[in-house]
Amino acid sequence: MANVVLVGTLDTKGVAYGWLRERLLRAGVEVVLVDAGIRGEPRVPADVSRDEVARAAGTELARVRAADRDTAVATMARGAEAVVLRLHAEGRLHGVLAVGGGGGTALATRAMRALPLGVPKLMVSSVASGEVAPYVGSSDLTMMHSVVGVTGINRVSAPVLANAVEAVAAMAKAFARSSLRGGPPARPGAGSRPLIAASVAGVTTAGVDAARDRLTALGYEVLVLHTGGAGGRTLEALAGQGVFAGVLDLTLDELADDLCGGARTAGPGRLRAAGRAGVPQVVSPGALDMVRFGPLETLPERARYRRVRIHDASVTMTRTTEAECAELGRRVAARLRASRGPTAVCVPLRGLSTLGAPGGPYHDPAADRALFAALRDGLRGSAARLYDYDTHINDPSFGRAAADRLHAMIGAQRAVA
Repeated sequence: MANVVLVGTLDTKGVAYGWLRERLLRAGVEVVLVDAGIRGEPRVPADVSRDEVARAAGTELARVRAADRDTAVATMARGAEAVVLRLHAEGRLHGVLAVGGGGGTALATRAMRALPLGVPKLMVSSVASGEVAPYVGSSDLTMMHSVVGVTGINRVSAPVLANAVEAVAAMAKAFARSSLRGGPPARPGAGSRPLIAASVAGVTTAGVDAARDRLTALGYEVLVLHTGGAGGRTLEALAGQGVFAGVLDLTLDELADDLCGGARTAGPGRLRAAGRAGVPQVVSPGALDMVRFGPLETLPERARYRRVRIHDASVTMTRTTEAECAELGRRVAARLRASRGPTAVCVPLRGLSTLGAPGGPYHDPAADRALFAALRDGLRGSAARLYDYDTHINDPSFGRAAADRLHAMIGAQRAVA
């Protein structure tokens, strides 16, 4: 029998959770109801009490209640994470469902993000129509908009929650069946072919496609991650877990967004995990010639007098300046100098993106030269190797050369091991 774990605050959302439990039982799954509430009394009985959740966080409920709200929620989120991981280890979790507003969403999604890839995770939230990256992170959890606040059952919430029940029940049953056939879905990298991560944006697609085709022919499985913020965070998270045999990081525009206040940053952890884990990596400064902002009307004043390009209604881009390119070169070099594994930097001297190609709107040889010079200076004396290519990043020969270099590095590392 499949088991669905419900995680929530049974003081404020107890009516909804009681309704969800009854519907899930009728849908043919077992239910474990975890109460992570703090203040008021639970409206329905729980299978895992709030006292147990607090103890799982290493404290007592009385201390949680004495703390301020933010601290209390963070503590119960930590406890819920521990409870959910224990249930998963015991084989009593084939899916997780939660409902809530901002606080409940933050609490439940922390527990969901801790679960392995492939375990069904569904969050029904009143904040799901906004920016959900902090809740999703690099996990595979699904956010579903509740439309109205989940304080009870009404003519709007009932069909929404009914759909959530049917969805998580079906996913949990499928996950349970896969477990009975020999375990849950394998973690990435556990297949017969070594797994490679490749970063890509629309402006570097042709070069990355050529590299992917080459690596596939060489016997690898290539996981392509789009650098929109979430893609970079996912790459870093999985690289840190030792999932990849190698990383082909040819697209670094998330670093430019991070430096210049753009909209698609992956945060300060970008371009660090593979190096820390000793994973062979081939890096290129692809797409560092641009910064991505939101709609045109949101463009900061400081960027309005640059070479502005409207990509679509939601994305406006500007060209990075010579000074910014120099700083980006220094940042890339500093992160790669710390690498514990084989590292190569492949520099396409004729352009970093489709926009930066000769004749393109972002073609700026002086800015590119500042970037390349800072890279060379920053890597001098390190174990990382820099290779110049008299090509554009989207020239298929560049992609194939980068792939061949990564293949050789992986082979050399394995020969030593």
